[in-house]
Amino acid sequence: MMEDIREKASLDHEAVVCLNFIRDPNIYFFRRHYRQGLRSHIMEVLKRIDVVRERDGIEIDGVKWFPRAKPTKMLRVFRTKFKRLEEAIEEIGTVKIIEKYLGPDHIATSNEFLVDYMVKGRRDFVLCGFQEYVEGEVLDPWSSITRAHLAGLLIRMNKGSGDKSETSAELQIQRVRIGVETFIEGVKRMILEAGHVPDLAGVGNILLTPAGDIKLVDINNVSKVSFESSIEVDDKGYPVCDTSIKALSLLEQKVLDRSINMKETIYRTFLDVQRMKEVRVLQESFDSSVAYR
Repeated sequence: MMEDIREKASLDHEAVVCLNFIRDPNIYFFRRHYRQGLRSHIMEVLKRIDVVRERDGIEIDGVKWFPRAKPTKMLRVFRTKFKRLEEAIEEIGTVKIIEKYLGPDHIATSNEFLVDYMVKGRRDFVLCGFQEYVEGEVLDPWSSITRAHLAGLLIRMNKGSGDKSETSAELQIQRVRIGVETFIEGVKRMILEAGHVPDLAGVGNILLTPAGDIKLVDINNVSKVSFESSIEVDDKGYPVCDTSIKALSLLEQKVLDRSINMKETIYRTFLDVQRMKEVRVLQESFDSSVAYR
């Protein structure tokens, strides 16, 4: 009997094309993305011709190249088993909240859809998403983000593009800062107006594109925000709300090079010293539980 894909540790091409809702499997090749979330399988959707070129190489001016196949889209298959259709629709609604407050400039846009899924002799449904593929470097709030670091990321991504002047580099960094500022403003409005915050804490959730734009690529984990003293955890036991707001403050300090305003309701509540100590205990407990899974 076929194993439920939501229970599998990972998927490969064969597992995806065997799904009853996949059509014309010969057109595309599905490859496991290096980033796998706790909430969903993430697969690169590749053109078969590009995979062949990556494997066999192409000859240009007598030199053989092996260009890496770039995804046309990303396929996300949610691991969650929804008990009711309304739960899945609510999950889709949280993605729409992110779209409203951050817009296409700051998220990897996605089309969510529900599909019939035949498993173990019964009919169920699975939530999936076709998401924009974003090329870029990880912007990790927990790491050192200096002007030199940003410049290094931009230079590496734009190697061979032509303009290497100091003026061009400075303009790109200024673009990054403007983008981060609008990103932070959008997240703060989402917290205060919609009572939700996306997962900003996970390494790799935010990318810096070659053009200097900021994109949130993990749009699956959206946490409700409560300004009460109790610390909320997600269904995996992780304090994602508090850690995301901490990550937000780090971006503000490191990229915008300014002190955070502790008079702001968001920071005054979630960056309280005693509260952050309690959050660290929850994080350590979560890390220990993951290590033994």
